[in-house]
Amino acid sequence: MGKVIAICTSENKGTVKTEVPSVNIIRNYGLEGDAHAGSERQVSLLSYERFMEFRNSVNGRVDIEPGVFGENLLVEGFDFKEYKVGTRFRCNNCILEVMQIGKTCHTGCEISKITGKCIMPVEGVFAKVIQGGVINKGDEFTCVSFCAGIITASDRSYSGEREDLSGPLIEKILIEKGYEITSYVLLPDDEDTLAEALKKMCDEELPDVIFTTGGTGFSPRDHMPEATRAVAHKDAPGISEALRAMSLRITPNAMLSRGVSVIRNKTLIINLPGSPKAVKECLDFILPPLSHGLGILRGELTD
Repeated sequence: MGKVIAICTSENKGTVKTEVPSVNIIRNYGLEGDAHAGSERQVSLLSYERFMEFRNSVNGRVDIEPGVFGENLLVEGFDFKEYKVGTRFRCNNCILEVMQIGKTCHTGCEISKITGKCIMPVEGVFAKVIQGGVINKGDEFTCVSFCAGIITASDRSYSGEREDLSGPLIEKILIEKGYEITSYVLLPDDEDTLAEALKKMCDEELPDVIFTTGGTGFSPRDHMPEATRAVAHKDAPGISEALRAMSLRITPNAMLSRGVSVIRNKTLIINLPGSPKAVKECLDFILPPLSHGLGILRGELTD
């Protein structure tokens, strides 16, 4: 766990950034009021430890203060260059995903002219904003293992006739395992509505995985598998086959599950059963090996 030491912005490109006490970070844009917002490199991050090492190394030959390297967030507790592209960090409600490590130093950089070196080409990390929010100086900053979305499909729960127990249980289990929850949605079991929600969650929130619960049986109103297939780019049948095989050891009714698993872009979608008991059994079974698959999907692992 780390801490935000300084937040820095500038109204114009090519100028030294100055400290501000807090900032609103906008999804897929960057820091509100910062000249570099809206670019491919939406938010720049710099390790406070590496910043201090550099400042101590120049022995006062040049004034080294937060923002002088053009960094937006100066953060203690992380050596950012050691993290891979695709790594996500959270601060309050804000989620940032690393897009680039290092950059070419600007021509005529005053720091490099005086000292002969600049740390941004090696130490600077650039991220895009997956989820926006307000960040204040001194706030906690953490690394996210994986991000997950949750969708419950249930006519009765959506109408208020019955409490949704499975969706909150998925959320609880995932948080205990170190996942960040991008969103949890309760919807009626309507195929078009579910497909649109899945598509929106995949394309806008960019979670690593979406777990759905409910709507996988033989009822005329069970449409989750059809909605899931409708948004798929690739199938991932082994996951659902393994879940059914595991569940068959518990109850023969597991053969009646129509749940599917697919991939859309870089998001894996897994249909889970509707009952809380079955949800827990399935998650206990698949979460340990799932981290390997998600690492491959994100490009962090190659085999």
